[in-house]
Amino acid sequence: MKSETARLEADGNTLKVSGRVAFEAAAEMAEAGRDWLASRQQGGAVRLDLSQVEEVSSAALSVMLEWLRSIGSASLNLEAVVLSPALARLTRVAGIDTLLPSGN
Repeated sequence: MKSETARLEADGNTLKVSGRVAFEAAAEMAEAGRDWLASRQQGGAVRLDLSQVEEVSSAALSVMLEWLRSIGSASLNLEAVVLSPALARLTRVAGIDTLLPSGN
């Protein structure tokens, strides 16, 4: 059974991703997230919720890293990044878990 294609939605101050982040859709997803982040008020708090990401790959990491750069560029306050267990393992292996707020 093939996993659901990734879905991106904004809910309050949270950007949520669910499903499978495929390489073919990663650039479009990153751009949509950048646009949403750019629309936020400078200094505002945001959260990234990737707890429902399936079949993790470097595509999901690339999207997340792009959003982290955008958060910094827009002078936003990153409250939390919630990762699926598999994505949390991948961030540790890749050595980028230190870029995320502590406790995530």
